[in-house]
Amino acid sequence: MSSPDQGPRRNPVPGGGVPPGETPPAETGISGISHPEPPELRGKGWGAMPLTVIALIVALVAVGLIAMLVELNL
Repeated sequence: MSSPDQGPRRNPVPGGGVPPGETPPAETGISGISHPEPPELRGKGWGAMPLTVIALIVALVAVGLIAMLVELNL
C-alpha cells in the first residue's frame, strides 16, 4: 500500500516544487468589504424643527413648575 505523502525522494517535479495547478492559489487577504458602510454623517447638526420642539417642551415644563410654586405659596 502506498502512502499519499510521496516524500522528497519521489517528487515528480525537479527541484522539489509542486506542478502548476496542483494546489489552490494562495489567499489574497481582504479583497473588499462584506457589509456596506453607513453613509458619512454631515456636519449640519440639529435641524430647526427639533430644536424648536425641544425649546417649547422645556418652556411648558418651566411654566408648569412656576405655576405649582405659585399655587403652593398661596
